[in-house]
Amino acid sequence: MLRALTADLHVHTVLSPCAEVEMTPPLIVRRSLQLGLGLIAVTDHNASWNAEAVMQAALGSGLCVLPGMELQTREEVHLLCLFDSLDRCCQWQTEVWSLLPDLVNREEVFGPQFVVDATGDWIRTEPRLLAASVDIPLEAATGRVHQLGGLAIPSHVDRPSFSLLANLGFVPDDLEVDAMEVTSRFVPGADPVLGEALQGWPLLVNGDAHRLADLQARTTFIIEEPVVPELLLALKGERGRQVAVTWS
Repeated sequence: MLRALTADLHVHTVLSPCAEVEMTPPLIVRRSLQLGLGLIAVTDHNASWNAEAVMQAALGSGLCVLPGMELQTREEVHLLCLFDSLDRCCQWQTEVWSLLPDLVNREEVFGPQFVVDATGDWIRTEPRLLAASVDIPLEAATGRVHQLGGLAIPSHVDRPSFSLLANLGFVPDDLEVDAMEVTSRFVPGADPVLGEALQGWPLLVNGDAHRLADLQARTTFIIEEPVVPELLLALKGERGRQVAVTWS
């Protein structure tokens, strides 16, 4: 049976150096439920260690949590990589980690990077800089994510930095991605050039949440269950599955 799930598929935790200290698993779950969200994805920068903690924090709450990552490709394009299997996400993490520059995080510049448990308690501080480009081109990244059974969605394409359109200037004809994410500030029709570039693509509004107030409840999926194959059907508008965005 089809059901409606409102989703925010771009949520950071305290593992992301630019996230606020309030972005802990229990507080993320509580805020998501307050907003009426039924589905979120944990997408820290180039890492996924806190995804399982948020999944555990959500057990029994009615909130589904997908493990994922916001990859920064060689072109400095941010790409959401979403999975419905923690094992596949961890495999992707291992591959990404092998291509991440071996740089030390400077907390005074970028902020700390905390790995936490389901209660939000500190486990360790990650010393390696996560806010860096991984040595993998966008096309190779999207292909590998799909091989692992995931979704590949360029992040905040209407932003002037770290976005597909800002960095490449166009959407390559052969780019195999599943949708385009726009920010909560995006207004359909306001920018004809941007509108033309995004024509024909399913659009999602997510929060890119680095603090609790950033979480968004603007995108709703009509699906049977919150798994990648169902989300993909909704993005394609097939078999009665749909995705709808509230524009405001």
